[in-house]
Amino acid sequence: MSRLLFFTLLVCLVLVGCKQRDEGGGEVEENLEAKAMLQGIWLEESSESVAFRAEGDTIYYPDSISMPARFRVIGDSLYLGSQRYFIVEQDEYHFCFQDYTGEEVRLVRSEEAEDSLAFTSQSPEILTLTEVVKVDSVVNYGGQRYHWYIAFNPTKYQVIKTTYNSEGVGVDNVYYDNIVHLSIYQGNNCLFSRDIRKQLYLSDVPQSFLDQAILANMQYDRVDAFGFHFNATLCIPDGSSCYLVETLVSFDGQLTMKLLEY
Repeated sequence: MSRLLFFTLLVCLVLVGCKQRDEGGGEVEENLEAKAMLQGIWLEESSESVAFRAEGDTIYYPDSISMPARFRVIGDSLYLGSQRYFIVEQDEYHFCFQDYTGEEVRLVRSEEAEDSLAFTSQSPEILTLTEVVKVDSVVNYGGQRYHWYIAFNPTKYQVIKTTYNSEGVGVDNVYYDNIVHLSIYQGNNCLFSRDIRKQLYLSDVPQSFLDQAILANMQYDRVDAFGFHFNATLCIPDGSSCYLVETLVSFDGQLTMKLLEY
């Protein structure tokens, strides 16, 4: 076989292989023209409130808590992260797509320079859910006086929750988880002192829930013959899903947990 014939066959095989990979579910090329038309600030057509700004391959939101999202336009759809929205209509000044419920969202391009003031920061605000920083009290039991302390310390560990804005678009909000420091003293004698993290409750709370949850609160309940009872609350941020887990500290400093309610 001549070198020319061999090279020709090799090129044909490579081209056929590429075509098969493309037809077999390979990455589809972006619609760069549609992506270019989306650049700029867009307003809700009915209210004229700022919806988002598209810059490069990123969409920014005007509120301070929603994380910017990478976007692509492929075929007839807008992709925001892993979420897909069907494009109904698009030109230089109008953009219409279906939100996650199938409702149409109609936007118009902003032509006012002051609309850029809605985007004062590129970095989203990271939220904390705990307002109380420290709480303590004195309790008496069995003729003895005890002093307990609870301190809430926001961490740098981020929990991301997806919510839907007024345009029906999924946006990611970022929250800081908490570490709760719990101490119990009898006079100057420290019976217990430990940092409590949400991972401590893995035996009572499913891992899938913990990954999305915040250690939102720790409250003193009572003291009895078993020890000091505190109730830990683990919640999905800004949601109604919570686990309430009893955190019991015995008089000899042993820690046990028991699920109370979900």
